Amino acid sequence: MAIDTAWARQEFTNFLTLTELYHRADPPGMTVVSSRLSNRGPAAEIMASAQVVEQILDRVLPRWRSEIPDSQNRTVNRWVQHREAVQRAMVVLDREAEVREKLGDHAPQLSAATLHPWAWEGARSLWQSGHFREAVTAAARKVNAETQNKVGRRDVTESALFKEVFSVDEPRPGRPRLHAVPDDGSKTFGSVQRGVASFAEGCFAAIRNPNSHEAELSELPEHEALEQLAAFSVLARWVDTATLAS
Repeated sequence: MAIDTAWARQEFTNFLTLTELYHRADPPGMTVVSSRLSNRGPAAEIMASAQVVEQILDRVLPRWRSEIPDSQNRTVNRWVQHREAVQRAMVVLDREAEVREKLGDHAPQLSAATLHPWAWEGARSLWQSGHFREAVTAAARKVNAETQNKVGRRDVTESALFKEVFSVDEPRPGRPRLHAVPDDGSKTFGSVQRGVASFAEGCFAAIRNPNSHEAELSELPEHEALEQLAAFSVLARWVDTATLAS
């Protein structure tokens, strides 16, 4: 789902207005020397606005917390980092389509926030701090755990779990199945079931397992990590929409 640019800009503008910085007037007869600045808006309104603004920033500039310095939050004003992030994000919103068109890359864009929640919510915090390989591993764990929850099993995990639950065999007590498509006895049903199980094996064997040894590996480029995250999103969606047969 694309972001509502007009709404986002309005929220950003409101936040910048509330957090406008200024020097408080010195008390009568006193001269105060300080680098601290105050905000024009009431603290309660700023906090309420920030709750929304942070979510927009997470979509537009996912790494803003780690890439934009926060040192002046302590010496000048607590909202300095937010203000710079908002100003950068407004430029992105205003110019992104133009830049992509002028540079000749008008291909569809994939946003992590539009992936299945099991994949993105599992990875979000690590992703935003630039730990992409660990983020993908966290997403894999989340998808595995949610699959276990859906079938009520803890005795089997990862590739073996998916091979079990997407088997074409009839369910048995304590061993339910997940049907990605209705079981009409057709070759298509069997093909899809085997396909999901094989896809899951590939995800865990070729992505999750190597990534779990991240101390021995260099950090993933962000675009490559996003591709891996998308793979687990596909798997999560199959599990989430599958019919439980027990």
